[in-house]
Amino acid sequence: MKQSLIAAALLGAFAAGTAQAQTSVQIYGTIDAGVIKRSGQTLNIGKRASNTLGFKGTEELGNGLKALFQLEMRYEPDTGTNEIGGNGTQRPLFQGQSRVGLQGDFGMVRIGRGLTPYHETVGAFEPFHASPSPAGFWTDLAVAGYNSQPLDVAGYSSNRFSNAVWYNSPVTSGFQLNAAIATKENGGGPAVIGRGTAANPQFPVGAQASSNPFSITGTYNNGPAAFMAGYERNAIESKVWSIGASFAATPELKLMGLYSKQDQEENRFANANTNAWVLGANYTMGPGKFLAGYGQKDTDGLQKVKQFSLGYEYSLSKRTYLYVDASRKKGLTTIPSTVNHYDVGVNHSF
Repeated sequence: MKQSLIAAALLGAFAAGTAQAQTSVQIYGTIDAGVIKRSGQTLNIGKRASNTLGFKGTEELGNGLKALFQLEMRYEPDTGTNEIGGNGTQRPLFQGQSRVGLQGDFGMVRIGRGLTPYHETVGAFEPFHASPSPAGFWTDLAVAGYNSQPLDVAGYSSNRFSNAVWYNSPVTSGFQLNAAIATKENGGGPAVIGRGTAANPQFPVGAQASSNPFSITGTYNNGPAAFMAGYERNAIESKVWSIGASFAATPELKLMGLYSKQDQEENRFANANTNAWVLGANYTMGPGKFLAGYGQKDTDGLQKVKQFSLGYEYSLSKRTYLYVDASRKKGLTTIPSTVNHYDVGVNHSF
């Protein structure tokens, strides 16, 4: 009897250990805070990168199949509140993403909310590595000012799909295909005047999307060289496409370039086409990295927007670095039309 109890206990311990080995859950995040000064604004505490707290995990299902999930919230480091949008709107709890899916030899399929494949891919081809900071190029020039979610609440993130399905193919000889398609659900945003009038907008409050938003990109990596091509259409049929390339000229120097074009013919009477390009470089010297970029955005009938940015990151460890940035943007339709941006801060990931 005693031997049977010992055997049962050992078997139970082994089974528990096997279950733990087959299931993996990770808590991760980033906290970024610094001091920022912009033209027309007082000195304030802010951020360069998004501050995140996330949970992700996988479960082995056998025969090479995995279940996976990821939940990611975004927050403000100076107040501890949920991330605030550009117009002061507090964004959803899991603003970053909330997706569940399966992964196997066929690739990966996920359902929920997250970055569109287009935005996720384009961000790797601008010199500030997809930082949403005004010092970088990802959220404006790199995507020609395009908005993936025009029917969402004003101030919500403009580079994500909600109510969508994603597919990522396996990487084959350096090539990968990434795609997503969303439903026609309205996100509760304000009216979009478009080709209508203020009294009779093209998309009234609560209007359904005129088409299913979708996004598709192809990437190719071959040693020091990488290439991308992407196309996306949003819920009101604005379209954008981009091509980009990067090249590691030396182990220390990486060069990159990106061209994008946005078409808003379906929802604008004028200024419907926008062209944009960005050239950039990263240079690593010991624990430091220099970032530099220049870009232009040309919208029909409007003054060209021009941006020049410089940055420097100094790594204190694999997870912590200090940064300083300086950026100048000219030709804006806002007042002032020229904005200088400066920041200095610290970024820590866990």
